[in-house]
Amino acid sequence: MITFASAVFLLIISPGPGVLSLAGVGAAFGWRQGLSYLTGLFFGTNLVCFAVISGLAAVMLADPIIRTILLIVSAAYLGYLAFRIAFSGSKIAFIHISKPGFVTGLTLQLINPKAYAVNTTLFSGFAFFPESLVIENALKLLIANFIWIVLHLLWLYAGVKINRLELPDRTQKNINIFMATCLLAVVTLSIWSMIPRNTQPS
Repeated sequence: MITFASAVFLLIISPGPGVLSLAGVGAAFGWRQGLSYLTGLFFGTNLVCFAVISGLAAVMLADPIIRTILLIVSAAYLGYLAFRIAFSGSKIAFIHISKPGFVTGLTLQLINPKAYAVNTTLFSGFAFFPESLVIENALKLLIANFIWIVLHLLWLYAGVKINRLELPDRTQKNINIFMATCLLAVVTLSIWSMIPRNTQPS
């Protein structure tokens, strides 16, 4: 469970279309519009979660090879994303969109490939309650949503405040490298969670 929570934290704190656009909305339009957009992202994220759980869980449980392939594919995408972020240059490029609100946030998450890759990684790996898949997924949703809300509010706050700062290019480049490292750490954790190992009673 701790490994899962760590993966959720690293995935959400790292940049993707959702958090980058949220920070951009906060920077351009302020708190009120940002909160409306964040609400749309939240509902969109949970719709993606349920789509992944209901559509893929049965297939993954029936065939462990497919489950492993899905995990590898999603982890590979996150690795590619980390590479693009690390070599994106010295600017933190927020995604700017016009008239952002609830519907815009909801739509973005439904078409956001990172949302599907992240949730496939989280819900196909990091098993911690093998006795009941339903209980495990319910706990994962509670943990993920709690961390999601806290970190997205922080991203929104950062966006609101970032225009008041004049960060040097080197600092912005270091931020990109840090975000890319977070994504690579998640890839490592997801692979580690799939390695069979004997459990010893403590």
